[in-house]
Amino acid sequence: MLFTYHGMAKVIAGGTDLLNQIRLKMIKPEYVVDIGYIPGLDYIKYDSEGQLSIGALATIRSLEMSAEIREHHPVISQAASLMGSMAIRNVGTIGGNLCHASPSAETAPSLIGLGATVKLVGTDGERTVALEKFFTGPGQTALQTGELMVEIRVPPMPSHAKGIYLKHTTRGSVNPAIVGVAAIVVMDGKRCKETKLVLGAVASTPIRAIAATPTIAGLTLPLVVCFRYMPLA
Repeated sequence: MLFTYHGMAKVIAGGTDLLNQIRLKMIKPEYVVDIGYIPGLDYIKYDSEGQLSIGALATIRSLEMSAEIREHHPVISQAASLMGSMAIRNVGTIGGNLCHASPSAETAPSLIGLGATVKLVGTDGERTVALEKFFTGPGQTALQTGELMVEIRVPPMPSHAKGIYLKHTTRGSVNPAIVGVAAIVVMDGKRCKETKLVLGAVASTPIRAIAATPTIAGLTLPLVVCFRYMPLA
């Protein structure tokens, strides 16, 4: 259907981003294709190996409240809880948040840090793209004409790993991040064995802070914890 409209259509699910763009006349699509009622795309499930699969229509609130995610990937739940207001989280979907491709998207940094991939389906079949490579610019993604994101896949958390998402705003968590930071840290006792830092709202896409990771690796737990409380200049 999207291919038939030759790029003149936009997909809507929750609509929290798209409707604002239309209202502000930032975009003027000739067609709006509502996928919000497609059954079976709002799932949250784990396989026997601990891999998490999230349907693109799962709401942000469902990620926040999922007991399984809180147990196995708590940083996803924590990041979801910081996105907008309760009303937005009740309606907005994970697929919509990612496909909107805002550099400050709350869900992106933690998912990138966890090594998430996205499943895209279109007229030429399906393909899998690393979420880190999915974003190509502000509002731009690797989606091709006629493609939809249908699933997000997240590997199991490494053993002895912890994650946190920190967000700096001017007027509270309901506003978009001025700076967002996701940290995934693997500990060996009290020593930081491995870390991934992903930054949001500081570049045209969410980005890995690759140069910073060697600095943190090898630090003991009290020094790692102090990064959480470091003020943002």
